[in-house]
Amino acid sequence: MAMRRLWLTLALAAAVGVLVASVVLVVTGQAARSPRPVLGANGMMGWGSSSELNGPGSGMMGGRAAMMGTVWLAGDGNAVSSVAAARDRATTAAAPVGLRTGEVIWFDNGFYVELKNASGDSATEVIVDVSGGAVFTEPGPAMMWNTRYGMRGAMMGQGSSPTVTAQQAQQIATRWVNANFAGRIVLPPDSYPGYYTSETTTSDGTINGMLSVNATSGQVWYHSWHGKFIAKEDA
Repeated sequence: MAMRRLWLTLALAAAVGVLVASVVLVVTGQAARSPRPVLGANGMMGWGSSSELNGPGSGMMGGRAAMMGTVWLAGDGNAVSSVAAARDRATTAAAPVGLRTGEVIWFDNGFYVELKNASGDSATEVIVDVSGGAVFTEPGPAMMWNTRYGMRGAMMGQGSSPTVTAQQAQQIATRWVNANFAGRIVLPPDSYPGYYTSETTTSDGTINGMLSVNATSGQVWYHSWHGKFIAKEDA
């Protein structure tokens, strides 16, 4: 519980800091040329350019500190110990906004759940807390890049049309992985509003990571917070 409270406190500070920095950049007219927050391969939050290949950051905050987002469903205090139970929690959380669950991946730090809209398109990504069942927006791209369900969507509307295709996103992610985690295989990405998310695997198909690519800038954001893969279930 103490570690979880620490995650929440540090994540709130990080989110506020990013929001303040974004406002300052827009006011000064420097947003297009200024670096953006990224998580490097070492799980550290830092600042990088909008190039397609961001190496490990020199960041100030560990990836686990970002384990906070918009709460979709408060926890009930019960441990979540199966994919089915995590899907039930996410289904309950997503129903009021017309979304449903897609892929569910069980990591030792929590359950990753893809949410889809009525048309079957990927809408956003959430985490189900293993210890208490809370459901909240996944940190990173789902919070900061999602142009419909994230902070960017809330502040700036729907945003511009993507300039990076899914195929290009996979190529960008592959180059990043080759530079930082040689030997991993990047799977074709799921397309979310404003970004793409791909899983990485070993040669035998076992999931060993996840990363996202911004659909406008091509920036890479590695998901350092999941932990070790346990199980997966598609919808």
